[in-house]
Amino acid sequence: MFIVMGATGHVGRAVANALLADRKDVTVLTRQPDQANEWREKGALVLRADAEDVASMQTAFRSGRRAFLLNPPARPDTDTNATELRTARNILAALDGSGLEKVVAASTYGARPGNGIGDLTTLWELEEGLRRQAIPAAINRGAYYMSNWTSLADTVRTTGELSTMFPADTVMPMVAPEDLGQAAAARLLSSITETELQYVEGPQRYTPTDVANAFAAVFERDVAVNVIKRGQWKTAYRKLGFSDAAAHAYTRMTEESLDNGFFKPRNPKRGMMDLQRFVNSQAEPS
Repeated sequence: MFIVMGATGHVGRAVANALLADRKDVTVLTRQPDQANEWREKGALVLRADAEDVASMQTAFRSGRRAFLLNPPARPDTDTNATELRTARNILAALDGSGLEKVVAASTYGARPGNGIGDLTTLWELEEGLRRQAIPAAINRGAYYMSNWTSLADTVRTTGELSTMFPADTVMPMVAPEDLGQAAAARLLSSITETELQYVEGPQRYTPTDVANAFAAVFERDVAVNVIKRGQWKTAYRKLGFSDAAAHAYTRMTEESLDNGFFKPRNPKRGMMDLQRFVNSQAEPS
């Protein structure tokens, strides 16, 4: 039995779908099992488990043989750093005595030691905890999610502008959730000893201008890149409903990513989903 965290989100959903397509037995974990009929219809088992409840995760992990681990993103109106550090520690605690023979964890390009730099440091803590415990753990670091862009689709359709904190010509590794899911599922099915750190991104690298052009093709209108000035980043996050602590952490993460030129590994695992095809699949034409 394969246990999948985060199946209600983009990446966990892709992992579960990939395993089910391969006719594997899958259990998806969710805080709201009464809203998971989609997974039951696909043939998966559904268990209630919450990253804030170690006991519920321990019970779930003990029902399986291998597990996909995803530290759930905290609500942006909370202290995201504190919350995500806590849930990462809870996941690690729940692994103790679980009997799992292998786990695969989602992480991010640029993960690094430190504090208060958003996913870069909270996911580093999860990685470090996995390296210290006994269960063989494969870590997949994913590039910038293409789905971060398509969440802006309605605004882009209406305004003809793609707002971003990154300069229009910034070359960025990007990846579709489907490719992350396929990569994680493959590692769940591979040998217990196959645990080296893996980087996963799409078939090529893109710029915000490429993203704007992809939207323009779908919406059949011109789309301009609106670059938010650095001094306005924290204010921009606050206007989106982020708490002060979360806005600070996300601003630092944006600075770290941009100032270091975005981490670009030499030999990443490359998925098949290109940017235009992903935008086509997510954005409704005008």
